[in-house]
Amino acid sequence: MIDANTLIGTHDVVFITFDTLRYDVAARLWSENRTPNLRAVLPPSGWEERHSPGNFTFAAHAAFFAGFFPTPAEPRAPSAPKFTRPFAIRFGGSETTGERTCVFDTPDIVRGFSSRGYHTACIGGVGFFNPESPLGRVLPGYFEASHWSRELGVTDPESTRNQVSLAVKILQQESRRVFLFCNISAIHQPNCHYVPGATGDSVETHAAALAYVDSQLPPLFQALRKRGPSYVILCSDHGTAYGEDGYWGHRLCHPTVWNVPYAEFELPGETV
Repeated sequence: MIDANTLIGTHDVVFITFDTLRYDVAARLWSENRTPNLRAVLPPSGWEERHSPGNFTFAAHAAFFAGFFPTPAEPRAPSAPKFTRPFAIRFGGSETTGERTCVFDTPDIVRGFSSRGYHTACIGGVGFFNPESPLGRVLPGYFEASHWSRELGVTDPESTRNQVSLAVKILQQESRRVFLFCNISAIHQPNCHYVPGATGDSVETHAAALAYVDSQLPPLFQALRKRGPSYVILCSDHGTAYGEDGYWGHRLCHPTVWNVPYAEFELPGETV
């Protein structure tokens, strides 16, 4: 685990959720080298398998913004060292904060970053970030600035390109350190448009959507490097089922839903 305390104030912090991305699909595309741009920045071991704190978008993100990120999937003996979190909100009885945990005295980590002088920006994707409904304004309401449009949502085949373009613009215009959150929407259904001729969503169209997302990420990583070092967390909020054991979709408990990919790493700035 990276010592988050040593990075706050000197690094941008970027948190990207690949909405609905399954761990098995992410790991397969990694092994097949179908996500070369992620391979260029993730740790050499690739994605870590973790368990999501929620089985649909709102529940998972409410937990994330409270400091509860996906947890390691492997079993842990009671005598083993406890898993600790990179960010947390101070509350009595917490057993998963440690010396490397950055602890905020705020209701959520977004306002925690704001209290440390960060500009907080949300780039929405799926419907829970659509401000046209009161519910869709809850999570974006944590941020100093929030952005959502149809071009960023699940129905636009170029949603990731549009989200990355907006992220780059934010990074170029902001002089303060940034806590940038982006909810990548392309992998969420409908994703059949990423496979020519497909008429329905499947594991393969899900995989094709991830390959598309990967192809759009380089401008974001380049913009981050130009600003200096950054601390990046990439993960899925939950997976989704495509008929496994008779299950379809998410907001249900099945390994295809609760097993998610996770990675955290430092991205160095450009050397002058």
